[in-house]
Amino acid sequence: MNVKPTTNSGTDNGEKLTALMTNSNAIRAIAAAVESTIGPKGLDTMLVDQFGEVVITNDGVTILELMDVSHPAARLLIKIARAQQAEVGDGTTTATILAGGLVAEGVNQVARGFPVARIIEGLRFGPSRALEFLQARAQPVRGIEAAELRQVALIAGRGQTDLADLVIEALKFIEEEKWQDPAFKLADTIVAREAAANEVFQGVILNKQRMNRQMPRVINGVKVLIIDDALAPEEFEGDALGTETGVARYLALRDEFRKNIEKVISLGVNLVLVDRGVDDLAEEILTEAGIMVVSRVAYKELRKTAELTGARLIKRTGLKRKVTDFEQVLGRAERVCEDEKLEQIRILGGAGSSIATIVVGAATPEIVGERERMARDAASAVQSALKGGLVPGGGAIELALARQIAQVRGEVRGMAAWGIDCLVEALKRPFAQIVSNAGFNPLEKLGDVMAAQAETGKDTLAIDCETGEVRDMQEIGVVDPALVKHYALKTAVEVAEAILRINTIIKKREHNPVNREI
Repeated sequence: MNVKPTTNSGTDNGEKLTALMTNSNAIRAIAAAVESTIGPKGLDTMLVDQFGEVVITNDGVTILELMDVSHPAARLLIKIARAQQAEVGDGTTTATILAGGLVAEGVNQVARGFPVARIIEGLRFGPSRALEFLQARAQPVRGIEAAELRQVALIAGRGQTDLADLVIEALKFIEEEKWQDPAFKLADTIVAREAAANEVFQGVILNKQRMNRQMPRVINGVKVLIIDDALAPEEFEGDALGTETGVARYLALRDEFRKNIEKVISLGVNLVLVDRGVDDLAEEILTEAGIMVVSRVAYKELRKTAELTGARLIKRTGLKRKVTDFEQVLGRAERVCEDEKLEQIRILGGAGSSIATIVVGAATPEIVGERERMARDAASAVQSALKGGLVPGGGAIELALARQIAQVRGEVRGMAAWGIDCLVEALKRPFAQIVSNAGFNPLEKLGDVMAAQAETGKDTLAIDCETGEVRDMQEIGVVDPALVKHYALKTAVEVAEAILRINTIIKKREHNPVNREI
């Protein structure tokens, strides 16, 4: 393939700007899809698939994940928003609005003739100062009983008081060290079910039922064995049964398996959880012994149960252990019971780590998913607040960051200062959208708040969305987790830089492993 060099710089620049505009429009379309949901007056979005299935939600990451998107730049934004959700569980709408603003402002500057490299240089300088200020501004939470912590749950849970109360109640069952553990997600303790009652309890839920109705439904004084494998004899090659030696080996393995099952019974085990299937012989013997067996339990639920009860997961070969060694792998709990209506099993009061489960009920299947999303957002926000502290909400902290960054513009030489301007303007967008969603003029209110913050030196001022008046956000209980704001800004800048660096869009050729000629 011959490619002719381009000598017309005007045409070349036009093609580069076209690529930027195409990507900018895609990012803007994604931001427009979620910006109407931000703030206390944000509205819901309805998503409909080709089969007519409907999802109505106010959750930014859910909207992004369910959207039918084909543009590569838009997909990049969605991937990074998903990463934000995985890291802190909240703030994807803010990150998306910031990213849309940064890209739009950056493209505007490039269209005026400023080099992309200089714009990116400014974008890299500004966030470092902003994040330093944000970290210094964060105020630690004064314990799980602090009123502001419930406010965080209430705001992230979109005003649902029952969900906020459930999340705060769950904290009482969890050690403080657990909140700081990166592997622990409070949002993962939430289970939403139709027709269930709202509650919090110390224990775990298995979304399974006992293998058969002859097994006990309720057990007190639980001794549990967890098998991360099938409860069956060792695997045996079927072809070997064609020989006398093979048949003898098969019978020996079956006999050994029976003895191992009887050993489990002799140890007083009355609950067996299995990752895969259960051999008919094992089911029959364990049923006769009055033991509850639950098969094909999700690995995640097995791990939670092991943590709760102090059990250790073993493979089927672990059944060969000596009786004296077997006790070390068993876990203990106060009670296990099956709820036949909800088709789930509860394990309560384990001897291991303290684990809470939050049960969220809903009246209809359509509402279950949204209730679960709201509860998970509330839980994620609360955990982020405990880990990283609080900052004023309502867009106040973003406006304060904009003012701080504008003051350091003079430290940047040359055209890179225009990259600083992009960040300053983008930081105003979350506040403007919150105010717009509440029915007020964003330009008017933006001027009022910026002037009030500058005059008083208070970065807690923003607009009360009920009255339209300038109020102190901390005084009226509008606060956000600092970590959420930190990752939102970091994510937005990463997206903007990636998009602005794209110089040309080229369609990839189809992969043909047979014909490699060009």
